[in-house]
Amino acid sequence: MTTAAIPRPVWRVVPLLMTVAFLGHFNRIAITVAGSERLIPHDGISPTQMGLVYSAFLLMYLVGMVPAGIMADRLGPWLVLVIMLFGLAAGSVATGVTGLVAAGAPIIATLLLVRGVMGFFSAPLHPSTSRTIGNWFKPDRRTGANGLILSAAMVGTALTYYLFGALIDRVPWPWAFIALGAVTAVAGVIWLGVGGDTPSSRRAPTVIRTASDRGSWIHLLKNRNLMLVTVAYFAVDYFEYLFFYWIQYYFGTVRGLGIDTSRLYSTLVTLAMAVGVASGGWIADRLVLRWGRDRGRAAVPIVGMLTGSLCLVLGMRAEAPIVVLAWLSVGAFAVTAAEAPCWATAIELGGKHGTTAAGIMNTGGNLGGLIAPVVTPWVGAQLGWGWAGGIGALLSLAGGLVWFGVRQQKVEP
Repeated sequence: MTTAAIPRPVWRVVPLLMTVAFLGHFNRIAITVAGSERLIPHDGISPTQMGLVYSAFLLMYLVGMVPAGIMADRLGPWLVLVIMLFGLAAGSVATGVTGLVAAGAPIIATLLLVRGVMGFFSAPLHPSTSRTIGNWFKPDRRTGANGLILSAAMVGTALTYYLFGALIDRVPWPWAFIALGAVTAVAGVIWLGVGGDTPSSRRAPTVIRTASDRGSWIHLLKNRNLMLVTVAYFAVDYFEYLFFYWIQYYFGTVRGLGIDTSRLYSTLVTLAMAVGVASGGWIADRLVLRWGRDRGRAAVPIVGMLTGSLCLVLGMRAEAPIVVLAWLSVGAFAVTAAEAPCWATAIELGGKHGTTAAGIMNTGGNLGGLIAPVVTPWVGAQLGWGWAGGIGALLSLAGGLVWFGVRQQKVEP
């Protein structure tokens, strides 16, 4: 089956994938809420120790990325996402059990293990959802559809601060994780029953074809355009993970705004990211129709990442909290607009190995994500949080410039 034969009802898969992405990120970020509001202030765990726990997730997420892409290309993204959802559900339950039975140093050691395993199970999330979109949609609709999925992931992150924060206000944080695991398992059952690799087939892993398809995925490592997109995505992820893991701590502790305001501000910044992702995908599709794929897709990450770099610097230097919020929100919106063009381009550059190509890109991106949670508090402690944000701004600037060299792959009908 080719993309040209896909009928109109393809949009029915989007809410399903949005739910998967929402819960994937909710599971990922919930630990930062527990860390900022319970483990760091009440259990004597330092920000650096929590940073290691966050990075354990990201390290194994990174390690699992290419294997998950290969598996999805061979088995199809539907089955891989089923495995991922049940793995995340088990990991959240295990996080809660850890909190019930361990304390002090043992809880850190156990959380490093549990969150690391969760990171490995999370690896298929974005490559497999992007591959599903590639299978279901024509090329001129893929960036917009990807933008909606990625936006749902950002909304999941944004609402974690309030929803999970409100939950741990009412029940002990370990039981909150157990409840989250149960909800994620229900989503796994739903995707198992109604999801699919294509509109007409539950198991049909390979749909996209390009003129340069070869027998092995190894040749992707020599694809100059894919490597450039990967470098740019490194910068995107560093910027985003700086926000994901430390924005609530920054507002609440560094800026001294307290729990309620830090929750609100963290939610607003992350919602700006959600709007940025969806807007970036929609704008890119419109510009592709007007300017072609090379100029149309590249314009969004170039403008967005350069703008985000400037806004992050201005936000870190501002004094009034509302001004800080405004600049950081605009910067977050601008940089995350680059997400959907990155994913749509990687999938198409990979051809029949599209999920693997997306996995390679996401591996490079999550090197940035892996570094950000640890580097940010260390630089903040040594040089100040303005310098910690400045690193993200420099990387965003470089990532935007890289897109001037990216050329799209021709997709065969």
